[in-house]
Amino acid sequence: MSDEKIHKVLARSGIGSRREMERWIKDGRISVNNQVATLGDRIAEGDVVSVDGTIVNLIFDKQAERRVLVYNKPVGEICTRHDPEDRPTVFDHLPPLKEGRWIAIGRLDINTSGLLLFTTDGELANALMHPSAQIDREYAVRVLGSVDDALLKRLTDGVLLEDGMARFTDVQFFDGEGANKWYHCVVMEGKNREVRRLWESQEVQVSRLKRVRFGPIFLPSDVRAGTWKMMEDKEVKSLSQMLELKPRRGAKMSVVEKQKFDRRYKKQRARRQEGD
Repeated sequence: MSDEKIHKVLARSGIGSRREMERWIKDGRISVNNQVATLGDRIAEGDVVSVDGTIVNLIFDKQAERRVLVYNKPVGEICTRHDPEDRPTVFDHLPPLKEGRWIAIGRLDINTSGLLLFTTDGELANALMHPSAQIDREYAVRVLGSVDDALLKRLTDGVLLEDGMARFTDVQFFDGEGANKWYHCVVMEGKNREVRRLWESQEVQVSRLKRVRFGPIFLPSDVRAGTWKMMEDKEVKSLSQMLELKPRRGAKMSVVEKQKFDRRYKKQRARRQEGD
């Protein structure tokens, strides 16, 4: 019987990210067979794992599915499961899962819309978010202010922000006349509010910001604001190969589960947002 590191199993099971699980282990929130877990512990099928005293269902490597969902986040939603201010979250309208839970790949702030990815597989989420993967993100941004070639060069050469140097790897004019113009810009690191802060460092105001691409995945034109679409198994396999992850089985649904899923997908309605 093979065993695995506990934080990897918990992440795959949808309890949280690997880093979050490591923090919970350090905080003594996780136990294995009634013993407080420590970093580096390994578990196998048959072990009983509890989080904050509640036994959790685990998904081991050979059982794991790899689903990926594309979501078009509207302005006004936040990227957290529970909000003390009771604001709408990106998880409110996702399809329910029979086991595990959706893991958000990266974040968008409340005033940023566009492409947000979710997966059931913690390994895939970790691979896409880890800095070593060098995954770029492309944004469409509407700016108000004077923009010339010298300014664009400063943005691609690098700007010192309060948390270090930042830059666009590419920025191109897209559309617009007069004071408001649209640009497409690409970042690699995904620092907090990086795109806005880069433009604002040049005294240019950002009035709209939308992510249109995450690595090789573009926001599909048929996924409107507030709606989602499941990626096809062949697309997930291609993404996994790019990240050098070993293959996993795709979504295996019963006939009844598939019917419910399809009905939920068809009943989606786009949600209007400010500026639309």
